[in-house]
Amino acid sequence: MDPKIIIWIIQSLLILALLYLAHIDWHTFRLPNAITFPLIILGIAFNVFSDLRFATPSSAFIGAFLGYGLLWALNTGYRLLKNRDGIGMGDAKLLAALGSWLGWSALPSILLMASVTGMLGGIILLKLHGHHLQKAFPFGPFLAIAGIIELLWPQLIQTLILPNLI
Repeated sequence: MDPKIIIWIIQSLLILALLYLAHIDWHTFRLPNAITFPLIILGIAFNVFSDLRFATPSSAFIGAFLGYGLLWALNTGYRLLKNRDGIGMGDAKLLAALGSWLGWSALPSILLMASVTGMLGGIILLKLHGHHLQKAFPFGPFLAIAGIIELLWPQLIQTLILPNLI
C-alpha cells in the first residue's frame, strides 16, 4: 500500500479519536483513561516501530512525559495557591498522547493554540450564556483542536504566523 494512504488513514483515525475525546469532554468534563492511555501507547509504538513516524522515538517518549508533566506541574502549582484543581489530569493525559504522536517539539505550538482558542471560547461562552467567571469549562476540546491543526499543518505557528508578526 502507498505510504501516503497509510499516513492519511492513521491521521484520519487519530483525528476521529481526538474529535471523539473533544465531544466527550465538552459534555461530561471527562477524558476517559480507556481512550487516552491507548492513544499514548499507540503514539509511542507508532513512532518507535513505523518507518512512517511523525516524530523520532526519543521525541515521542519525551513528548509523552513532558506533555503530562507540564500540565501536572501547572495544576500542582495552582492547587498550592488556590487549594483546588485548576485543570483536570485528563487534559494532561491528552497532551501526553499528543506529545507521544507528534513529539515534544509540537507541545509549545499545541499549548499556545489551545490556550488562545480556549480563551476565545471562554469569552464567547461568557458573552452568549452569561456564565460567571467561576464556572469551569473543558480545556480538552481546545487541546484536541490544536493537536489536529499541528498534525495536519506541523509547525504552523513557526512557519506562517511568527514570521509575519516579527
